[in-house]
Amino acid sequence: MRARSLVFDLFGDYLRERGGEIRLRGLIALMGCFDVPDATVRVVVTRLRKEGWLDSRRAGRETTYVLTDAAWRLLDEGRSRIFDRAADPWDGWWHMVIYSVPETERALREQLRKKLSWLGFGPLSPSVWLSPHDRIGEVRASVADWPAVRMDTFHARTESVMIDRDMAARAWPLDELNRDYAAMLAVYRPRLDLYRAGALTGQDALVERMQLINTYRRFPFRDPDLPTELLPDDWAGRAAHEVFRQSHELLREPAEACVDELLGNTAPKTLAHQG
Repeated sequence: MRARSLVFDLFGDYLRERGGEIRLRGLIALMGCFDVPDATVRVVVTRLRKEGWLDSRRAGRETTYVLTDAAWRLLDEGRSRIFDRAADPWDGWWHMVIYSVPETERALREQLRKKLSWLGFGPLSPSVWLSPHDRIGEVRASVADWPAVRMDTFHARTESVMIDRDMAARAWPLDELNRDYAAMLAVYRPRLDLYRAGALTGQDALVERMQLINTYRRFPFRDPDLPTELLPDDWAGRAAHEVFRQSHELLREPAEACVDELLGNTAPKTLAHQG
């Protein structure tokens, strides 16, 4: 797990509910559970501050860090993609984006493709992307400050679900994604009984829960959350998502107890009032 990602995960999963801020020595204690050296923590928070993801304030020798509004928005967007799944039945409509970007703007083109992929669009051809979810408004908002991007949008239906399934198979590597979901299930499904029995406590529970998040977070970047009609018959994605949610919840109590203990141990000691 990368130190940078750990900082965001600790804020998103633990510090959000503990005032949304942390002293440097508390963060060092938490990161130490993952064998991140003190010096690395200091370098990471300095870089995150320079990049606009962290703010800090000092009180004497103590430095306290808090995420910026932009960082919280990024975390909230990512959390929604990781934990939520589309539940409404599909209405059969495809939502399509056709774009053009000047050849001189290759970096912008790549950035646009990453944004489309994150929003659940897949490439039917290099410049024609589609999604079964109506997120055209989000796409347009994300490119509003990119005048070099020319974009047209359409809504369309096909003649049959067989054509729809074929289009989905062309736009996304569903077989490869399905194999990866199955591999994730093979690792974590057998552990559910251990989690239910409370076999993991303290630092072990915290590390296991963070490793679970680190493993699963890669899928929302690749999985467009397609409706059932468009998925392979043996699709493992929904089962993997349920195992992830159950595991994440079962490990919550011991992981949070570990965080509370570590942060309590790093809190500044106050002297009793001398009468």
